[in-house]
Amino acid sequence: MKHAHKHFGAEKVVTAETPHASSDMNVTPLIDVLLVLLIIFMAALPLTQKGLDINLPLETKEPSNEPSQQIMLEYTADRQISINKQPVSLPELENELRRIFETRKEKTMFIAGAGALRYADIIAVIDAAKGAGIEKVGIVTERMRAGGGASSGN
Repeated sequence: MKHAHKHFGAEKVVTAETPHASSDMNVTPLIDVLLVLLIIFMAALPLTQKGLDINLPLETKEPSNEPSQQIMLEYTADRQISINKQPVSLPELENELRRIFETRKEKTMFIAGAGALRYADIIAVIDAAKGAGIEKVGIVTERMRAGGGASSGN
């Protein structure tokens, strides 16, 4: 006698339905591409940042940062430039800075500009400093000179 073999779950006949267009989008490749782009931009971001290295005058008593060794450029409201209290004109500024800094290994200068000056005036001084080979330019604000920001905001 033949023994009938039973197929579980295959009792009904399944007919193939006609293929129809699916309207939902496959987002997996899109997410992969976005993640790759995100990683590329995160890796490239530190290379594209531009800015100036700013050092503020240190108030500690280290021998390398004595006030006599710091170069302080003052730019007054009546457009007088002086380097460590020695007056200099703007056209001569780059040559004078180059002469001062050619023997120094610490190429840092601090600018104390009057609040009435325009940004363009300070930028011209920073450009001259960069042209003279100064690596770091620090900005000293009037509030810092007055005593470390004790005054109230404007």
